[in-house]
Amino acid sequence: MQMLKSQLYEIELKKQQAARDDIEANKMKNEWGSQIRNYVMHPYKLVKDVRTAHETGNVDAVMDGNIGQFLKAFLMLNGQKSLE
Repeated sequence: MQMLKSQLYEIELKKQQAARDDIEANKMKNEWGSQIRNYVMHPYKLVKDVRTAHETGNVDAVMDGNIGQFLKAFLMLNGQKSLE
């Protein structure tokens, strides 16, 4: 019985590892040029989302965590892509 439990456990671990590998394969590498947003604070103030081209001049609010407008723009862009 112990042998059967260990084999089932091993099979389950392999399934979980395969699922993790699928997720990891879809991730982008964290390299130069793969950034999501550009922050410019001098000489003018601008935050621009590279994926959606949404931008705002209120850098302080974005730095304080108010990124709802960027999330909305990203979700709307993904919604349009899925409809096409």
